[in-house]
Amino acid sequence: MRELSLHILDIAENSLRSGASLIEIKINEDSDKNLYQIIIEDDGCGMSQCYQDRVLDPFVTERKTRNVGLGLPLFKQTSEMCSGELILKSDLNKGTIVEVNMKRNHIDMPPMGSITDTIISLILAEEECDICFVHKVDDYEYTFSTKEIKEKIEDVDLNDSQIINWIKSYLENNENNLREKGALL
Repeated sequence: MRELSLHILDIAENSLRSGASLIEIKINEDSDKNLYQIIIEDDGCGMSQCYQDRVLDPFVTERKTRNVGLGLPLFKQTSEMCSGELILKSDLNKGTIVEVNMKRNHIDMPPMGSITDTIISLILAEEECDICFVHKVDDYEYTFSTKEIKEKIEDVDLNDSQIINWIKSYLENNENNLREKGALL
């Protein structure tokens, strides 16, 4: 995959398929430590230790529509190309954490792409699942939470076009503000 946002979307879609009711996506860019960290955590069905031991193999999948599962292996490959690592932690019936750490200034670092489109796609895919997104660049950060929005809009559907447009604008404005603070594109 050519963009980090697409890796994030792929892993988060796995979380939706696992029955997650909450997906937390955190991006941490630390200039001093030369760290670019992405953490995707869910409260879905999790994985057995046996499956965790095999899931980073591209020829292992539980999907019935194809014989390979490339999401985690490709994300692992991307992290290793950027002098980093992918750490997978999962507990059966509790959830999964995928953590990717990379060198922030690595020449092979893919662009972020549109994290806004990724978050919107997840909201449109499954309104019942709450999405919490945090993007931090050094000392600057912002948080987005569908749970907070649902509490404020009460009887309005989260997928209402006006709500989606507001969410898109909110995310884009905050991402642009972080770019001004040094976030990678």
